[in-house]
Amino acid sequence: MHGHQKPPGSSNWPRHSGLLLHITSLPGRGGCGDLGPAAYRFLEQLTRGGQRAWQVLPIGPTGFGDSPYQTASVLAGNPLLISIDKLVDSGLLDASVLAQAPAESAQADFAAAQAYKWPLFEAAFARLHGPESSDGVAQLRRELAAFSAQEQSWLDDYALFMAIKEEQGLRPWTEWPQPLRDRSPEAVSEARQRLAPRLALHRFVAWLFERQWQALRTAAHERGIELIGDVPIFVAHDSVEVWSDRRQFLLHPDGQLQVQAGVPPDYFSKTGQLWGNPLYDWTRMQDDGFAFWRQRIRRAASLFDRVRIDHFRGFAAHWEIPAQDRTAERGRWVPAPGHALFEVLTQIPETREVRFIAEDLGVITPDVEELRDRFAFPGIRVLEFGFGEDDFYDGRPWAFRKNLVAYTSTHDNATLVGWYRGEPEGTRTEEQSRREADKVHDYLGYVPAADYAHFALIRLAMATAAETVIIPVQDVLGLGNAARMNTPGVPQGNWRFRLLSGQLDDGSLDHLRHLTKLYARTSR
Repeated sequence: MHGHQKPPGSSNWPRHSGLLLHITSLPGRGGCGDLGPAAYRFLEQLTRGGQRAWQVLPIGPTGFGDSPYQTASVLAGNPLLISIDKLVDSGLLDASVLAQAPAESAQADFAAAQAYKWPLFEAAFARLHGPESSDGVAQLRRELAAFSAQEQSWLDDYALFMAIKEEQGLRPWTEWPQPLRDRSPEAVSEARQRLAPRLALHRFVAWLFERQWQALRTAAHERGIELIGDVPIFVAHDSVEVWSDRRQFLLHPDGQLQVQAGVPPDYFSKTGQLWGNPLYDWTRMQDDGFAFWRQRIRRAASLFDRVRIDHFRGFAAHWEIPAQDRTAERGRWVPAPGHALFEVLTQIPETREVRFIAEDLGVITPDVEELRDRFAFPGIRVLEFGFGEDDFYDGRPWAFRKNLVAYTSTHDNATLVGWYRGEPEGTRTEEQSRREADKVHDYLGYVPAADYAHFALIRLAMATAAETVIIPVQDVLGLGNAARMNTPGVPQGNWRFRLLSGQLDDGSLDHLRHLTKLYARTSR
């Protein structure tokens, strides 16, 4: 067997690779990508390309700015990901509604998706509860009832939060009338009665997402493809989790922040990144056995096969910034009980099988590495970062460890080709870009043709020892920085990248498949 224990054809063969593409980036009509036909076509494309993983960004309901990292709930799904085509297939809508869908667009238009889909959710809900229901619709009613009962621990508060938010003109909960803001039992009870029809609608929409997500996950598993999810360490201030259990967070009695989350000045920003999320009351969390995290990771495990923990260094220590500050320059590192937390999560039955990926990018100190390595979580390395001045940096391709997830680029960075070409991005000078490109050529041993540079770099990542390689779809296509997903610190115009129908063609997939087989990452 030439030194390895399992043949490449084994289902347990550890080396594999996959693509990073958020659901909203899928092609098609409707304003943004969703869980409809294009998602299933993408599974077929992954199979054709020899890939065994699909990584997405957080899938919660988004608000202002459309960031998937700032969601109204870390447990619910984003209604805009629900496919209208699938609602037609299930008999809840007539096929005629498909003609109303916004035309396919080169960028995601979340406002158009919202305007198109929500009236149709209401129509589907009315049909589900209409008098002349078929046997199929009656079965759907039973499924909805079972889901509502099974997920009641979070679903009831989520539906109530969203219904009150609608009634309050989408204002943050800290600006609601004081009895609702502070969850006075009388005010909450009265709101549940007053808004009962909207609560029922929001439970229904949450179930639609769940039903379509689990169907896609089943289809992925049938093709041997795992789904990798993304769990941000912090939650949005204006979220149901903070409103419903503010004792878990460092807040003033009126719900305002005592301190806020972010990261100090670094390579990306001279003033740091100010995120504005509330920080956890870790003492309180530890006292109740980390109930918040147990529920959160249990939910993630029901949606994903692997869970990427964003900003993993925050579990060793987080950057605490005064609430009134407008930059992240003033702050302090505050220790966090990551060891105690992951001791619990890796021991209790409902989460001990979860496979974590530790996003350990940024300024990483020995305590972060110790936490990651104690639980044998794979860390992350990004190929783009591997060609700077330090010849002994462990992010050089030669230094990639086996227990690692290697990325060619990430949603927060320049695309692979944008970085290689030195397209302006604000983090490197022209001279730095030129030196890094020279180092790439030295590493490769040749200067690749301009239209092949992205595959030359993908080949480098595939050849490393890292067991998992993840490639953003933009990198497979060799797209420049105009196609990047997010620019940290820039508030507008992010999260809008979309594939166009037919753009990810057979030629790209066949070459990806060749490299994947060459480096023993697939047996297909």
